[in-house]
Amino acid sequence: MAPPLTVPSLTAGADFVLRPWEMSDLPLVREAAADDYIPLITTIPSPYSDEAAEAFVRRQWDRAAAGTGYPFAIARTRDRRPVGAIGIRLTDAAEGRATLGYWMTAPGRGQGVAGAALRTVTTWALHELRMPRAQVLMEPWNTASVRTAESAGYRCEGLLRGWREIGGRRRDMLIYARLNEDRHPDDRAPTGG
Repeated sequence: MAPPLTVPSLTAGADFVLRPWEMSDLPLVREAAADDYIPLITTIPSPYSDEAAEAFVRRQWDRAAAGTGYPFAIARTRDRRPVGAIGIRLTDAAEGRATLGYWMTAPGRGQGVAGAALRTVTTWALHELRMPRAQVLMEPWNTASVRTAESAGYRCEGLLRGWREIGGRRRDMLIYARLNEDRHPDDRAPTGG
């Protein structure tokens, strides 16, 4: 079993902080549960209930406690309102791979928030955690996620056919990656929040 992890707070640009999940994030879980896509690709409960949402937050805490990943809520600094999530899954860490995933609810979309969060967490994973490789996967139609990955310096490596079941069907996934030796203009050490 991997040692427990402490999820830090990291600044993602001037307006957002990446922080550990809190039980006060249930409104974010409710927003995500109402989205057509987020519950299909995550463990967000749908239909929503407070009990299921609390269990979702506990699962985020359990990932860190079990040493399998760093789950972050993405929150605005001005009012602490969470607008999305990003996480690092370390189940392949022994092979030098960290898999990142992210989602945004409607109030956080189209503002560059996901890109800022992905750049911050990628830099942290590659340089602070010393992971040789960071990767993200997304469906080919998800042009917003493709743009987000590319804005963070990820390169498309190919199409994984029938990679994952989503909504009861096997779906193709694009795989994007950044290596530790890849440099991006935004590579600077993330700061604590």
